[in-house]
Amino acid sequence: MEFAYFDKINTLIQTVETEEKEHMEQCVKLLSDAVMAKHAIYAFGASHAGILSQELYYRAGGLMTITPIFAREVLLDRSPITFTSRMERLIGYGTEVAKTVSFEKGDVLITHSVSGRNPVTIEIAKYAKEKGVSVIGITNLKYSQSVTSRHPSGRKLYDFCDIILDNHGDVGDACVPIQGTDQKSGPTSTVVGAIMLDAIVAETANELVRRGLKYPPVFYSANIDGGDQLNKKLYEEYKDQIKYSY
Repeated sequence: MEFAYFDKINTLIQTVETEEKEHMEQCVKLLSDAVMAKHAIYAFGASHAGILSQELYYRAGGLMTITPIFAREVLLDRSPITFTSRMERLIGYGTEVAKTVSFEKGDVLITHSVSGRNPVTIEIAKYAKEKGVSVIGITNLKYSQSVTSRHPSGRKLYDFCDIILDNHGDVGDACVPIQGTDQKSGPTSTVVGAIMLDAIVAETANELVRRGLKYPPVFYSANIDGGDQLNKKLYEEYKDQIKYSY
């Protein structure tokens, strides 16, 4: 048995490593600037797109200064799960969520929406930009440009982004054809998006050292001896940029 998904993912990784390199470098500069200037970094995605917000948040090797925006009605533990689809399409919900976030000029928002068409992410990105926040958008440009917006403005996520990271996946996200049908399986957006963001975080940490920080705000594993103490020391230094309880 051959697993076609591996071939698809490996090809996509090579594609984004080449095609998105310049945009990823721009992200490294933007995130580094934010940390050095004592600004906060936020991350948002609805439903499965929100998995990347969890990937960036409160984990060993991650930036301490990244705060997720968890909107209760579009999280995957919401029941019934179909309710999340209705809520991410509900006009005005994203704006109300955004109003609960203490965005300040100079902050950064990382957003993720593969299709980029649903109001919740569009509205959060729009609201953030109006507050002077720089917006990084992870999306699939081919996919997004092939569908209509569900927002009354007719605009999509990429219209509100300062930097766009294209995941270069298939329209519909899944990539492995199912024989004898017109369906595909194997979504790629989570894997590819996580690889791009983890690569950006790792390079941001090194860029911060190059800029003179001896210890960048990167979590130690809490499961190594002394990890908790080291994290508490970093927290005290960067607590003004950390917008969640620690």
